[in-house]
Amino acid sequence: MESNILMFVFHIFLFFQLRPSNAQDLIRAGYYDCSEQHNIKVSEINSSLFTHLINGFAAVNSTTYQLSLLSSEKCFSIFTDTVKQKSPSVITLLSIGNRNGYHSTLVSMISNAFCRKSFIDSSIQVARLYGFQGLDFFWRYPNTKSDMFNMGILLEEWRAAIQLEAKNSSHSELIFTAGVYYSTSTPSGSTYSVNSIGQYLDWVHVVASEYSIPGENNFTGVNAALYDPAGVENTDYGIREWINAGLSANKLVLLLPFYGNEWMLLNSKDNSIGAPAAGPANKTGNEFLTYKEIKDEIERRGPNVQLSIFKVRRI
Repeated sequence: MESNILMFVFHIFLFFQLRPSNAQDLIRAGYYDCSEQHNIKVSEINSSLFTHLINGFAAVNSTTYQLSLLSSEKCFSIFTDTVKQKSPSVITLLSIGNRNGYHSTLVSMISNAFCRKSFIDSSIQVARLYGFQGLDFFWRYPNTKSDMFNMGILLEEWRAAIQLEAKNSSHSELIFTAGVYYSTSTPSGSTYSVNSIGQYLDWVHVVASEYSIPGENNFTGVNAALYDPAGVENTDYGIREWINAGLSANKLVLLLPFYGNEWMLLNSKDNSIGAPAAGPANKTGNEFLTYKEIKDEIERRGPNVQLSIFKVRRI
């Protein structure tokens, strides 16, 4: 089963959760990025492996603040019907955001009541139009105290609109989730409104990865360390911080990355964790090595290269 999941996941996060408050079974879900559909088609997803599939990432128009599906509209429009052909019970969510370039647009949107309403109404309309059963807000990440405060207002108004839409229609209420940083404090030092998250969201997806990035560090590191006694950038610390801040463990969904980092080593013989490096190994500047690329490299060079590929890329 693991190999099948890994073959499916390409720039996708797979997450498992003990039990959200409104669910009866384990959640087994994955993100599918429509901008990466040239690597794997929607029809190739083995949806029987999952309980939830999240289709991303819808953009936000900087003028109207309505959702924009850009050139991937067909991918969004066929997603739910396609994945349900193999597994009718799989639940689909529409994810919004993720792209760094949308940050200023999201900041403007959440700070204005009229813009928030335009965004919220559009998100619900698009989700219903294409048969999604939930909405996911994947903003990486609010940077200021004001952003966090306004995000709390957005979540409150969004949840109210979701409830009202369900009440006034024959539809079940949309699931409402969000992607968040691995800890309650973002790199800029701003802190999430844990009360708002706990009150208005069904659960959050904790991004437990990218603790060490080739473009930002001059030494190799672990992408998704569970523990790290030398620092706080690790999953154990982040999850404990969320729980200590008051968010129920039942609302925490842990995201696991299925990609690796590739580094430009200063000395190819020194390839351990913490080895000196000079950024990404890829000449294009892309620091990520996808599962498919890792798999192809192992097949090309033999199984003995496996550990080195996952840690660093020898050059």
